[in-house]
Amino acid sequence: MQLRIQINDTTRDIDVPQFMLEEGEDFFTQLDQDMNKGYQMSRLWVDKPDQEQRCQIIADKILTALTNGNMKSGTLMAAYILKRMPQVREVHMNIEGDMTGHELVQ
Repeated sequence: MQLRIQINDTTRDIDVPQFMLEEGEDFFTQLDQDMNKGYQMSRLWVDKPDQEQRCQIIADKILTALTNGNMKSGTLMAAYILKRMPQVREVHMNIEGDMTGHELVQ
């Protein structure tokens, strides 16, 4: 599967292998358990992030991974989004420091 990432005027497609979607569930569950404790989403503390907020949090991790050149981590985070919200095909990143502005596009 593929997740398209839009950062300003740059578009990047992340190819997620099928095995990563199937075999990554333990890792995805760990991410969910961590977020179950609440999460600081930019200036806002969220006690119980909903699925969209969780994917915005993970999208922020993709942005960090891409910025640092860590494609393995970026691909794994893209797999989380595709697994938890399979209808999402694109993420439009907010680069102004507010992860709540990451837009999940179907």
